[in-house]
Amino acid sequence: MRRTGMPATKFGRLAVNDPRFVLDLRMGREPRSHTAARVIRFIAAQERPQ
Repeated sequence: MRRTGMPATKFGRLAVNDPRFVLDLRMGREPRSHTAARVIRFIAAQERPQ
């Protein structure tokens, strides 16, 4: 998010359809393995050359 300037709510909405995702992580939420995999795939897709 820092590198792209994407707001936390937008990241959560696009990655896992949850605008509170990043805030919840910062508050101690632990994502399930399936959710973590979705986030990793989202980040990888964003880093691919377009």
